[in-house]
Amino acid sequence: MDRKVYTCFCTAVIHKGHLNIISEARKLGEVTVGVLSDEAMIRYNRFPTCTFEERVAAARSIEGVANVVVQKDMMYDEVIAELRPDYVIHGDNWCNPEAPEFFIRQNVESCLAKYGGRIVDVPYTFDPEVKRIDDLDRERLAMPEFRRRRLRQLIRLCPIVKTIEAHSGLTGLIAEKTVVRQADGRLDQFDAMWVSSLCDSTAKGKPDIEIVDMSSRLRTIDDIMEVTTKPIILDGDTGGLAEHFVYNVRTLERIGVSAVIIEDKCGLKKNSLFGTEVSQTQDSIDNFCAKIAAGKDALRTKEFMVIARCESLILERGMDDALDRCRAYVAAGADGIMIHSRKKDPAEILEFCDRFRAADAATPIVVVPTSFNTVTEAELAAHGVNICIYANQLTRAAFPAMQSVAQDLLKYHRALEVDSRLMPFKKIITLIDG
Repeated sequence: MDRKVYTCFCTAVIHKGHLNIISEARKLGEVTVGVLSDEAMIRYNRFPTCTFEERVAAARSIEGVANVVVQKDMMYDEVIAELRPDYVIHGDNWCNPEAPEFFIRQNVESCLAKYGGRIVDVPYTFDPEVKRIDDLDRERLAMPEFRRRRLRQLIRLCPIVKTIEAHSGLTGLIAEKTVVRQADGRLDQFDAMWVSSLCDSTAKGKPDIEIVDMSSRLRTIDDIMEVTTKPIILDGDTGGLAEHFVYNVRTLERIGVSAVIIEDKCGLKKNSLFGTEVSQTQDSIDNFCAKIAAGKDALRTKEFMVIARCESLILERGMDDALDRCRAYVAAGADGIMIHSRKKDPAEILEFCDRFRAADAATPIVVVPTSFNTVTEAELAAHGVNICIYANQLTRAAFPAMQSVAQDLLKYHRALEVDSRLMPFKKIITLIDG
């Protein structure tokens, strides 16, 4: 009886590297190819640029493949337990201890050891054509029509969409490339990026009062888009005049931004976390609904999202006011609602989510756990939250670190004392060029 050989693919573009693995696998026995599910691909590698069905068809079309199965998780526990392959074959790029895939290899090794199966590491195919195909696939992910629709897809596929602020190309790369291994061995990464008016203004040394105009905001977005592929949610402040909002929405949609979030305040913008400490004026329900409707009417596609941010809890107007407003905003066409609070206890936010969900099971809910930072993503998801935005943590981490280094350079009149706190230049180059 032929021995069973298993390998897993996560692409619809079959190139020399894949064919080489299949060729080596056929020498060992009957070949089964696993196709990674969309949900698993998002967590492990990158967003799929084609449908799951297309990836299955591509795997089936390879000569020498006997079976094609679905691999529902980046870790191999379930599929190995079901198939009990004699061999699992993979490119040797997962042998690098610094590569995220190394932990997957450890998982496979552990699963196979239970019954005597073996790993076969095939030398990775370094070929200009293979690199060109991989580069084209990544470039496709960055194209406006692919990037723009990805947020809606993530909301459908993920328990909660993990979003981190980015205010430059470099912070965009951090959002794009940061991968961690969880305690259970699984890999995790951010799903989307938030371009915050606060962080964008701060990076430019200006106050967060909408003084940075949309042209400048668009340049920041362009810097981020040039080096990343993940979807972008823009902090649109109040959205400005409805007549201006219409044109800005069209521009954002055209360049590939996935969503804009606008808040129901008017007048001079003040940061929400000041709450009632400063004078802040909440817009009327009718005016804000009209702005939402105007923005929605201006869209050319069904992919771009206009999300309404409600400030009622921030301004201490009460839970009923927040619920009434959010329901009105959804009726006006909002594709989602964002609810904010400056309380450290998440109870207020969770109560809102529960009461909103009791009448509306579908509209996406967005939260920004800056003040109520003890709540976990899993807890938020359990109360119906779809998007969790870490809105300013990179900016707040960078400033004290840079200030401390600057102070010590002045103090010691040389760079030796700060060197241990600095990222090696080689790693920076790798982050940018990789």
